[in-house]
Amino acid sequence: MSKPNKQGIERIIDAAGYSVAGLRAAYSNEAAFRQELCLLVLLVPLALWLGDSGVECALLIGSLLLVLIVELINSAIEAVVDRFDGERHELSGRAKDIGSAAVLVAIVNVFVVWLLVITG
Repeated sequence: MSKPNKQGIERIIDAAGYSVAGLRAAYSNEAAFRQELCLLVLLVPLALWLGDSGVECALLIGSLLLVLIVELINSAIEAVVDRFDGERHELSGRAKDIGSAAVLVAIVNVFVVWLLVITG
């Protein structure tokens, strides 16, 4: 007989554990994630100092967090493509390139947000 699905706090605890495992995997296996995390650690105090309001601080920090989010998604896409596609395929390359482009757009977003907040 199968175990019933967990509900309530048990499900939340399990989900949090999977999330922590994902963060550990990204940190261990993805150099770009480690670099972006280091930048986040360095720039969050600067964001708190530069932001004149809670909204400005949230924009500055949120733009940095968005880079990490997109990097995690990109890394997941790359892992799945690498797992299921042992040979080169146009669609696999396209998926990886689009994921990489998403990270680039998120990084450009950081520059735009920080520039507008600092000069505004």
